[in-house]
Parts: sequence; structure tokens; C-alpha cells
Amino acid sequence: HTHTHTHAHATMRASAAAFTPSFAPPPPSTPPPPSTPPPPTTTTDGARAYPSDNVVSIDVECVATGVTHNDREVAQIAIVNAVDEKVLLNVFVRPRSSVVSYMTPLTGITRETLEAEAVSFDDALAMVRRALPTDAVVVGQGVLKDVQEWLKLERGVDYGDLIDLTGIWRVWNERYKSWSVFSQDHLVRCLLDDTEVNASHDAAGDCVKSVRLYRLFLKLKDDAAGLASAHAKLLATPPEPSFSKRFP
Repeated sequence: HTHTHTHAHATMRASAAAFTPSFAPPPPSTPPPPSTPPPPTTTTDGARAYPSDNVVSIDVECVATGVTHNDREVAQIAIVNAVDEKVLLNVFVRPRSSVVSYMTPLTGITRETLEAEAVSFDDALAMVRRALPTDAVVVGQGVLKDVQEWLKLERGVDYGDLIDLTGIWRVWNERYKSWSVFSQDHLVRCLLDDTEVNASHDAAGDCVKSVRLYRLFLKLKDDAAGLASAHAKLLATPPEPSFSKRFP
């Protein structure tokens, strides 16, 4: 559950445990010396970084099959290689329930696309397993939900490990004494000069953004000044209104 403060940065409170190591986080001004890396608790806390030759990004887009925010079914799955941004899979999925909204402004998915191109969820999942190396490190925004909840993939069976961009790009907010976490759009807008943020999200396009954000993290993780500058920009830039505020 996220709280939005007056300056509109979402900070994680209730689910901070998902990203916060068991020790109190040091403020960014005193990073731990490189010789003592943080304990490898989970990869979502950004404690480990992998060379990007074994990294892929996965993104799942959903359509609404009811009126609550939990009524969602998978409608598109994409997998992109982190090294060359090659699209390994981009498949549309036929929802099993009737669709209440395609949420096209958010997903880019239309009824026409699904009617013309979609395959069954089981077929799509078989395609995912064929495209995904079993030792791959999967990176993405909120990737745990995509991989485990939506696709029911198993760590150590279908893939090797997970890295959540929300965790590696979180910033300690001294003013609120808590972690600030950011949307993928905010990260792209602040950190990737050459990457456009489109109003509509496409799964393959979001995967490309994810791998670029991950490669930037790899580049900056040992550059204290560069990382501090990126963190300062993330905190200082006001976020754009969210999809739910623009499309109530």
C-alpha cells in the first residue's frame, strides 16, 4: 500500500519489508565501502547485480474482466534480451472471461488486436517457457507479480532469479525517513534521455525500458557521484499524474 505525500512522491510503508534489508538503511551520503557488499537476502533489494548477458526483461499487460482493480486477466506477454534488446517473445493472450475494458489508453491493447492475434493462455505460457532460458535473471518493474502471480513461473525451474527495478532504484528520503519508490515512467523520464515515455504502454516497449534502466544501474552502481545525482533527480522531479488520476 503506497502513501502519497504532499510533494507527491510515493513512499512505501506497509510493504517496505519487501525491499528493506533487516538492518536500518544507511543514508545515501554514506554508502557502504565496495569491499563489503550488502548481504544477498533477496535480489529485489538490489543487493546483487548480474552481468547483463544472462538478463531478460518480462512484462505482462492485462485487461479488465470486472470493475474492481483485482479483476484482471493477462492479455499480452513480452520477453526482451537485455544485451541487444532483441524481442524474444511478444504474444497476445485471449482472456478466459469476458472483457469489461481493454484499458487501451494504458495497455495499447484493443479488441481487434486480441481477436486477430491472441492465443490461449496455456499456449502463451508454453511459448514463454520455450523463450525463457531456465537460468535467466528476469528484470522488470514489479516483476515478482508478473512472473509468479500472472505466469505462475517457478524460480529454479523456469528461470534463475528476479530483480525488481522498484527495489534497485528506490531512494532513501531523508525528509520522510522512508524509501521513495518510483514508477517506470518516472524512472525513464528522469534517467533515460533517449527513451520516450508513451502514454500507452506496450509490453515489449516496457521491457526495453526495463533493460535500459537495469543497464544504467549496472553502469552507475560503483559510481557514487553518478548514482547520487540520479537519486537526487528522481526525488526532485515531480511525478506525472498516474493513469487512474488521468482516467478516473
